[in-house]
Amino acid sequence: MLSALAVCTIVVVGVMVGVEFSVAFVINPILNGLPDDSNQQGRAHGGRMLGALMPFWYIGSLVLSAIWAIAAWDRPGTGLVVIGAGLLVVSVVMSILLLVPINNRGKTWTPENRPADWKEQMNRWDRYHYVRVAVIIAAFALLVAALV
Repeated sequence: MLSALAVCTIVVVGVMVGVEFSVAFVINPILNGLPDDSNQQGRAHGGRMLGALMPFWYIGSLVLSAIWAIAAWDRPGTGLVVIGAGLLVVSVVMSILLLVPINNRGKTWTPENRPADWKEQMNRWDRYHYVRVAVIIAAFALLVAALV
C-alpha cells in the first residue's frame, strides 16, 4: 500500500511539474511572441483556466506527500519525503503571496482595461514562476529519490 501511495504521489507531483515547466518554457514564450492583444488575452485565459485547477493540484500534491511521510515515518528515505513536502509548502506559500495576486489581476484584463504596466507585471510573474518551478522540480527529485 505504501508503494502505491508513493507512486501515486510521484505521478501527481510529476505531472504538475511538467505542466508548470511547460507554462514557463513553452506556453509563455509562445504567447510572448504574439502581438500584445493576443499575448495578453492568452495569458488572461491561461490564468483563468490554470488558476482554477492549480490550487487543488498544489494542495493535493502536498497532502499526498504529507500522508506518505507519515505512513513511512520509520523507513529509510522518509527524510527526503519530508524535505520534498517542505519544498511543496514553499511553493504553495510562494503561490499565495507572490503569484496569485498578479494572476488574479491579469486574468481580468482585456485589451481595453489592462494597465499600462501589464507587461512588467507579467514579467514579474514569470520571474517568480521560474523560481517556483525550480522549487517543485527539487521537490519532485527528492520524492523520486525517496522511492528508490
